Amino acid sequence: MGVEFGLLGPVVARDADGSSLPLGAPRHREVLGRLLVARGRVVPVARLVADLWEGEPPAGAVGSVRTFVAALRRALEPGRLPRTPSRLLVTDGPGYALRAGRDAVDAWRFEDTIARAAEAPPQAAVALWDEALALWRGSVLADFPAAAWASAERARLEALRLDTVERRADALLATGAARDAVADLRAHVAAHPGREDGWVLLATALDRAGRRGEALEALAQAGDALAGGRGGRALARTEARILSGTEDSAAEPAGTADSIWNRAAASWDRSVPARSRARLHATAGLLRDLAVTGADGLVEAGRHRRDLVAAAETTGDTELAARIIGSYDVPAVWTRADDPEAAGELSRAAARAAARLGPDGPAALRGRLLSVVAVESRGDAAADAPLARAADAPADAPAAEPWRRRAAGASEEAVRLARRLGDPALLAFALNAAFMQSFGDCGSAARRDALGAELARLAVDHQLPEHEVLGRIVRLQALAGLGDFTAADTEAEEIDRLAHRNERPLAGVFTAWYRALRICEAEGWAAARTPYLQVLADTADCGMPGLTRGAAALVALVPIMREDALPDPGDFAHLDAGPYRPWLDPLLLAASGATEQAHKALATVPRPPHDHLQEALWCVLARAAGAVGHVPVLRRAREELTAAEAEYAGAGSGLISFGPVSHHLAAINAALDAHAPSSSATADGKL
Repeated sequence: MGVEFGLLGPVVARDADGSSLPLGAPRHREVLGRLLVARGRVVPVARLVADLWEGEPPAGAVGSVRTFVAALRRALEPGRLPRTPSRLLVTDGPGYALRAGRDAVDAWRFEDTIARAAEAPPQAAVALWDEALALWRGSVLADFPAAAWASAERARLEALRLDTVERRADALLATGAARDAVADLRAHVAAHPGREDGWVLLATALDRAGRRGEALEALAQAGDALAGGRGGRALARTEARILSGTEDSAAEPAGTADSIWNRAAASWDRSVPARSRARLHATAGLLRDLAVTGADGLVEAGRHRRDLVAAAETTGDTELAARIIGSYDVPAVWTRADDPEAAGELSRAAARAAARLGPDGPAALRGRLLSVVAVESRGDAAADAPLARAADAPADAPAAEPWRRRAAGASEEAVRLARRLGDPALLAFALNAAFMQSFGDCGSAARRDALGAELARLAVDHQLPEHEVLGRIVRLQALAGLGDFTAADTEAEEIDRLAHRNERPLAGVFTAWYRALRICEAEGWAAARTPYLQVLADTADCGMPGLTRGAAALVALVPIMREDALPDPGDFAHLDAGPYRPWLDPLLLAASGATEQAHKALATVPRPPHDHLQEALWCVLARAAGAVGHVPVLRRAREELTAAEAEYAGAGSGLISFGPVSHHLAAINAALDAHAPSSSATADGKL
């Protein structure tokens, strides 16, 4: 329809001649910006009202929104006949949508242009990067800098712009135009001093331009700018390369690992075409290996994996996309996803690929995709509806929570396929998926021990060291849950030995936590307090927020839950309970004497997630319910925990232990007896 829109700066609309259209007052432009951010999706009127008037909207807000939309329609389609429906700003169900093509919105053209640049050879890429950056007229949605509805899109596009500046500079370096890159890179790092890649590129450009002293000075400035941050390694490598005196590191002995890596990487870039599918396959393998190198590698691999999967899906080659998605068989040991949103996206991508392959597709590839679905659906990461309440009687889980049925079914089919094919690597991945889906009920430590033992044996027989480490961690946790701490000690020692030999430092996170738990079991909380404080500090930046976020609050609960006590709410005031907040709050309310509020919280709190800590969280809820006499939660907790009576509450996590489940069950029964209705009250009809 000839109208073009701008988000990369103030919100604008232009006609086919490039003339600005009169959009009216700021509220009109804000409605337009909000609809553009929705990317063609319908925005309900209620959502528009909430976004435009943060806080309490005025009484006539809905009518005002409709007035704004009507004015925008007149401005965007001035030649539209009266009573003719708009073809651009349409009414759809409960709201409005803007039907604009990708070429009609500057932000979308920017995204498409950088995607083309990423696949182009360096010379052509520079022109495309320039074309993309020329679309920017200022900050994203510059006339609405404080709008909460714009914050996510603003952050995403700004991050893409910074990445584009650096990739353009990288392409300039590849064409030999180092001098041309210097000025822009200086401005870039001055405006964004926390960008380590920008500093590396600036130092490289200065060095290649014959200004080695300035290059080293830039690296020194970068070190100051990044002090206390997450940078450093790339700077050190760049400095070593510059000091060696040759850009291609030829001064290094030819047989050193770094020299071989540098030469092989350079040969790869020269030899493999930019759009070759071999690059996607190689990147997938690189990210898989990167994920097990340590905390930084795990974080970076996770960040790039989403982009890689998206790139593979855009090829339109179903089998290629399936192979890329299914290649990431990195051992997964924790049931709470580090990034639930990303996990959900990856699970859905794997499910789409499996559906496109169909039941007659390659069986091994289907098995890998099903394993991805199960692993990424860990805990309740794939939940597409609110969780059932803890106060409700347990429903038929497959019917009430279909996402669990899908994930469990995926893991079961993956294991069947792997066993039928006799593929040990696929079976190891499928067993990992089965482990992730083994938390459907409390009291499953024995089953997990069996899974871990099979996985470890398989890995030893077929030289799969990463999965041997995984199998032993699974056993370590399960044995702790079963209270067999002597056997768990043996697994911890073997895990540390394997991790050292195979350079897998992240395994040490789990053994460090287990040893604090072990001291607590053997010597009591007083002896374990200092080791727990140490392990909290040592593993805070291990790259696994799903494991560590909220862990300090769990540790603070240990001495309370191991005794028949209530917490001091003040002890938790400054602790981040993270994802465990919903299950901790009723206990803190009960402890503070807010009985009615605790009752209400217990009536609405969702059931604990199906993960490593479900038994521990049921015990926490039971302690709160016992304190305020909430019988439905007490009964539900008893029903859930009875299957785990022989286990230690929480110890199956390998992180913390609240002591024997049997002790908590005894307390639940005592509380139920104390709050049971008396016969006389029942006879009087009072209860």
